[in-house]
Amino acid sequence: MHEIVLKNARIVLADEVIEGSLVVRDGRIAEIAAGPARTGEDLEGDYLIPGLVELHTDHLERHYAPRPKVRWHPVASVLAHDAQIATSGITTVFDALRVGMDGEGDVQTQEMRSLADAIEESAAAGRLRAEHFLHLRCEVSVPDCLSGFALFDGDDYVKLASLMDHSPGQRQFTDLQSYAVYYQAKTKLSDDAFRLYCARRQEESQQNSAPNRRAVSAACQERGIILASHDDATLEHVDEAAMDGVRVAEFPTTAAAAKASKAAGMAVLMGAPNLVRGGSHSGNVSARELAENGSLDILSSDYVPFSLIQAAFLLGETVESIGLPRAIAKVSKNPAAAVGLDDRGVIEEGRRADLVRVRPDGGVPVVRTVWRQGARVA
Repeated sequence: MHEIVLKNARIVLADEVIEGSLVVRDGRIAEIAAGPARTGEDLEGDYLIPGLVELHTDHLERHYAPRPKVRWHPVASVLAHDAQIATSGITTVFDALRVGMDGEGDVQTQEMRSLADAIEESAAAGRLRAEHFLHLRCEVSVPDCLSGFALFDGDDYVKLASLMDHSPGQRQFTDLQSYAVYYQAKTKLSDDAFRLYCARRQEESQQNSAPNRRAVSAACQERGIILASHDDATLEHVDEAAMDGVRVAEFPTTAAAAKASKAAGMAVLMGAPNLVRGGSHSGNVSARELAENGSLDILSSDYVPFSLIQAAFLLGETVESIGLPRAIAKVSKNPAAAVGLDDRGVIEEGRRADLVRVRPDGGVPVVRTVWRQGARVA
């Protein structure tokens, strides 16, 4: 039997914060007690929160392709990504891999499969600090979406798939001028070349989005993969998502879409960088607004791993109607529940001992120690 005792902590429970101690036994939370304890590791009054659960981070790709046409070793990329994830307080992560290439990056579909293999090989070898699952970002607007999806047939690591259409004029970029501001700088195309590029992408979307969306949705339902819908902007988008069996509404771009998604029984997920920055980088609805009106269920780090814990503490401090326990739930309990991981996400007797010791300092939550299933990983 392996046992550790953590004392003198501000323990963030599901609905309150208590000062006390916690006993971990064989990877599970065995006891929680208010008040002083005589023995154990002294946490010096720091917060003890559940390990964070991250459903959508595409940050791994930045380690693998840090510069145009530069590739890093897949396993080394995974280890670097995993270290950053764990030291940000994330103990469960869904690594988002692109399925269907839209021409805006130089990483290819087969490279996504190579990264998945590196994740799974590293997990089997015991190299990883966090527990990793796969999230397939399915760009339904492009011709190779289904062939890319087929590379993950039979892969039990795939637990989540999102339905996306990033073509100009759709969802995240209904305003073509906003699309041009974001993507023309990224693609470095001339005005004429960019117009041709947009026309091609719009034509691809018209031809591919509906059949690819139906095919991916049907395959996910058959395999038990949870579906997310990405960047819904209208009530029609939400109705379509509900018909597809979507359970997570990722980054709705309007307050109306977020409200309708929640009313339809979907968990509404927004980007932690949106909340930390004070707004959306593409001019869409702010995460803070959705938090204040009760439409926000889950936060995701998206492209900055540390933003997840930063956003949770910021939300707990600045939105009085939420408070710290409910804010922490948006990065732990709620995402875990949305994907059926009912063994983690909250500090409660019998749950996995995925824990994070945090000390706020100068407005930033400093992660001091991380445990996964009772073993220290950071």
